[in-house]
Amino acid sequence: MVEHMVWIKFRSGVTPQRIEEHLTGLAGLSKTVPGVTKLSIGPNFTDRANGFTHGLLVTLASREALQTYQFHPEHVKVAGPLRQDAELMAMDIEV
Repeated sequence: MVEHMVWIKFRSGVTPQRIEEHLTGLAGLSKTVPGVTKLSIGPNFTDRANGFTHGLLVTLASREALQTYQFHPEHVKVAGPLRQDAELMAMDIEV
C-alpha cells in the first residue's frame, strides 16, 4: 500500500466557492481513478502546518497505482487548476 499525502495552501484571493470546487474535484478522484482504495480530504484545524489550510490523503494499492493516479486524465484535470490556486507539498510513503 502507498499513502500519497498532499498539503494545500490556497493563495490569497481564492474564494471559498472556488476552494470548495477544488475539494469536490479531488474527492471525486476516489471514484474515477483505478487503484485508489481510500481518499480523505479536509481543512486543517491546527496551527501546526505553516499556513497550509487543507490536507489530502490518498491510499493506493501499490506504487504502480500511484503512477496510474498521477497521470490519470481525471487527476490531471483536477490538479492543473489546483496548482494555479494553491501552493502544494506532497509526499508518498509505502506502508
